[in-house]
Amino acid sequence: MASNAAFNEEKELQPSTMHRPSGSGFGAEEGYEEQSSFERRENVRSSGSRGGNGARGRQSKAGADQSSLKILGGGGDSQSFQMAALTTDGANVMDGTKMTGKELHTSRTESPGPAKMVGTKKKYRSRSASASSLDSASSGSYTGSSSEEDDASPREVIQKNSGGSSDFCVRKINQHSYGRREIEIAEQEMPGIMALRHKAKEDRPLKGAKIVVCTHINAQTAVLVETLVTLGAQVRWAACNIYSTQNEVAAALAEAGVPVFAWRGENEEDFWWCIDKTISAESWQPNMILDDGGDATHVMVKKYPAVFKLMRGIVEESVTGVHRLYQLSQSNKLSVPAMNVNDSVIKTKYDNLYSCRESILDSLKRTTDIMFGGKQVVVCGYGQVGKGCCQSLKNMGCVVFVTEIDPICALQACMDGFQVVKLSEVVQKVDIVITATGNKNVVTRDNMDKMKNGCIVCNMGHSNTEIDVLSLKTADLTWEKVRSQVDHVIWPSGKRMVLLAEGRRVNLSCSSVPSFVVSITAATQALALIELFNAPSGRYKADVYLMPKLMDEFVSSLHISAFEAHLTELSEEQAKYMGLSKTGPFKPNYYRY
Repeated sequence: MASNAAFNEEKELQPSTMHRPSGSGFGAEEGYEEQSSFERRENVRSSGSRGGNGARGRQSKAGADQSSLKILGGGGDSQSFQMAALTTDGANVMDGTKMTGKELHTSRTESPGPAKMVGTKKKYRSRSASASSLDSASSGSYTGSSSEEDDASPREVIQKNSGGSSDFCVRKINQHSYGRREIEIAEQEMPGIMALRHKAKEDRPLKGAKIVVCTHINAQTAVLVETLVTLGAQVRWAACNIYSTQNEVAAALAEAGVPVFAWRGENEEDFWWCIDKTISAESWQPNMILDDGGDATHVMVKKYPAVFKLMRGIVEESVTGVHRLYQLSQSNKLSVPAMNVNDSVIKTKYDNLYSCRESILDSLKRTTDIMFGGKQVVVCGYGQVGKGCCQSLKNMGCVVFVTEIDPICALQACMDGFQVVKLSEVVQKVDIVITATGNKNVVTRDNMDKMKNGCIVCNMGHSNTEIDVLSLKTADLTWEKVRSQVDHVIWPSGKRMVLLAEGRRVNLSCSSVPSFVVSITAATQALALIELFNAPSGRYKADVYLMPKLMDEFVSSLHISAFEAHLTELSEEQAKYMGLSKTGPFKPNYYRY
């Protein structure tokens, strides 16, 4: 096969290895300590130099441009959706509002500065894990299966699937049957993305799309990736998090012919190598990115700028990734259109509020076996995630306190019956501390020094820097591993603090995200990819766009049938009176749900 010219050009100009990014974001010139890299760096076993040649990809004919997405509607009629999104410069096709400077930074986190190690290396004392402790491991994988780490790196082992292909790198390909069962279970609870797969499979709206996917790898996201393949796309997939990968699921996708490069417990070198393998392969030139955290976009920008300029679009679903896209846009380094899925109404409400109010309880139960009734809990942050956590904890009989910097969110907490306090006022008496701000150093070493014996500390926010874990790695403290993702940090006085997932997102590390919620997010991501790939030339410029309201409503309509819900239809007179179309959108873009 002939190698791609654009990649040959880049390989001559760029080093062959991926270095840690620097600066406060894509647009910055220096001093960038990437949050996700910082998270992955902590307590990951180092490994020696590993080989690995470029993997062969697949080539397809470019799909013809389409001016609209044609999807079979619920009533069997063919509907043509003309979708356009909002940009920071104003509306493009549909009516919209221009975003102000303040709105650009809503719900986005501050990138942490360079971290400093305090004192000497931490003391770590291991305890033998019981059978129940092993069962508490929440990767969604089976004990004794491929999720258990082997001494040999997958990069050092040559594996082939039943089709004879070796264009993948997973822990154990022979565990694919376990992963396939996981995917089949997930499909039953993901009505929206399955409905989209069924409705659009004949049209194949992603034919010709070559998508670099960098997301969490689990049964639910596998349903999304297989939907993209069914709709005509070619996909190469790497993980956005080194701890959340379900190895059996990765094996199932590799067995099905999807080039997957991921396994649970990668070190940082492995992480960047895997992403690079999704971008650089013979006879493969990607034209779309589906990202969660901005890592794939970062590699493309820094290492393959010529290829990046040829991209058709980027779809990003995380706070951090969106923040970095806006930085790229503001520094005039974003050369392709990008869709901000994170701030879509449907994703914000369901992925943040409804999902987190279930997963916080599941995470705490799995890791600590705690009884909630009567426990005193402080939740730092009363955004959508904080609201969900507070609702479920209150319903379980907890006494809940809230900390907030925003007077609007603080007033909401008061009206919902929660006492708004400063962390320093209650940290000595609470049983559980939960962070949900996306900020850094929300819980400091001074706070942790004052906590009572047995206090549980965990993070539900996007950033892994909310709890100052580095300050606990001093010579005077001892770390005792209790079970997977559960550590006791022991003070010289004998006081113990229970730290979950070392400050990383506890709902991803110690629990699972409900498949129904992922279906909503996945359907939104798939529609965003379809829209960007099929949009006529000129509809989208090199900017960051919000999801079209019509797309949010369509995703919702795909899911309400699961509840046997029936929508009321406007009459012609009512629609005229309200100034609306009978088919939507039903709310203006400035409406707050």
